[in-house]
Amino acid sequence: MTAPTADAPPPEQRPAKRRGVELALLAGAVLVSVQGYAAVGLARHGTLPPDLTGYAAGLGAVALLAHLAVRLRAPYADPLLLPVAVLLNGVGLVLIHRLDQETPGHLAAPTQLVWSALGVALFIATVVALYDHRVLQRYARACGTTALVLLSLPILFPAVNGARIWIRIGELSIQPGEFAKVLLAVFFAAHLAAHREALTTTGPKLLGSVRKVAPFARRACVPDAVDQARRSGHDPGLRLPAGKVLGPVIAVWLLSVLVLVLERDLGTSLLFFGLFVVLLYVATGRITWIAAGLLLAAAGAYAVGSLEPHVHGRVQDWLDPFAGIAAGQGAGQLAQSLFAFGTGGLLGTGLGLGHSVLIGFAAKSDFILATVGEELGLVGLTALLLLYALFVARGFRAAVGVGDAFGTLLAVGLSAIVALQVFVIAGGVTGLIPLTGMAMPFLAQGGSSVVTNWVIVALLIRLSHAARAPRPLPAEQDTAAAEPAVLR
Repeated sequence: MTAPTADAPPPEQRPAKRRGVELALLAGAVLVSVQGYAAVGLARHGTLPPDLTGYAAGLGAVALLAHLAVRLRAPYADPLLLPVAVLLNGVGLVLIHRLDQETPGHLAAPTQLVWSALGVALFIATVVALYDHRVLQRYARACGTTALVLLSLPILFPAVNGARIWIRIGELSIQPGEFAKVLLAVFFAAHLAAHREALTTTGPKLLGSVRKVAPFARRACVPDAVDQARRSGHDPGLRLPAGKVLGPVIAVWLLSVLVLVLERDLGTSLLFFGLFVVLLYVATGRITWIAAGLLLAAAGAYAVGSLEPHVHGRVQDWLDPFAGIAAGQGAGQLAQSLFAFGTGGLLGTGLGLGHSVLIGFAAKSDFILATVGEELGLVGLTALLLLYALFVARGFRAAVGVGDAFGTLLAVGLSAIVALQVFVIAGGVTGLIPLTGMAMPFLAQGGSSVVTNWVIVALLIRLSHAARAPRPLPAEQDTAAAEPAVLR
């Protein structure tokens, strides 16, 4: 009789690449954008635009090149990220082209198209060149320093519409704060990942046993030592991290916010503050940081709104958007935006048939959502916001699946940037919160914004590929473990 042998473990099933699904969704995204472009021509002139074929071919070629880069270099990436980005960018081009019909002397769609093509080119370069997202962790300090330099440069240039956020050289204008937000996300993620255990196990104790930890943060990157201590009944409680651990992050954040306050770019200041609090929450798993962040944000907003005249004026407009009408001065921008949403109703007036251009100079940038609400109605606006929600959700899914703390924090940070921008802008133009000047991701006019957003998509593509790709064999893991440690 022979001894029984153990059954061999079943072979590991490789996850589906789903690139065919991505290609089909890209075709649908291009088709929706082309249909919108045609609808604008029919509504405004009664005929199809003469350059409709060129627009369709150009957008399709750009989408196909981006798809081929993902297929070749990140075959296991999430199949929804790229189609959603192409659809949002395509809809943004259609809306800007539609608003150009009201301002024939100031066309913005051709320039936006060039910036979009540049953004896709940078997307392809990032996907092809960045083979492993962990390489970025080695350059955390350089990213933080570069971000501060970029944020400081606009101080040397004249203010535009009350804020010093632009660098203008001739006809070229760049908003460096858009690039700085990605660099700061890399810096915050790298530093918090390198010291995530010290964030919760060192420093003076503030509270006793605090067992409530968010499930997402626990699954994502709460340190193993903290999790084991909690399960054994020895919860470390809430501790204030040591200065040498949290100090560099707070110093970089404070300097960036101080510079932005001096430049009167309070929307980006709010974005950076939210990014810092979200990453700190995910790194430690303590919901107390969220509560503290909300209190500090409320206190800072009250102080700035009371002392800064430019911000105080926007707060007054938010409290009473129709005050200008009552005073006989006409409707302001926020009032015109609310009128546009009200006129659109459920289904909208039809693409190209609205009057949101009455908002004024910011119709193509800050208030482009008003055009969506008026001409596509509540249904179209809801669909657009759901696209953003889907994009952010897929980014969070990549954060949960990636196998390292830096990747988790970076994916959360990049997704949070998009989510916070959408909330701040949508809340401002609908009267939910005071208005702050920011660009709606992919949708609004702004070259720096659209290029930066495509970089965010590329990084999330790489992170989702790392999350869904088959895990390396043990021999490969040993080789990876022998690589030099990253800078801390």
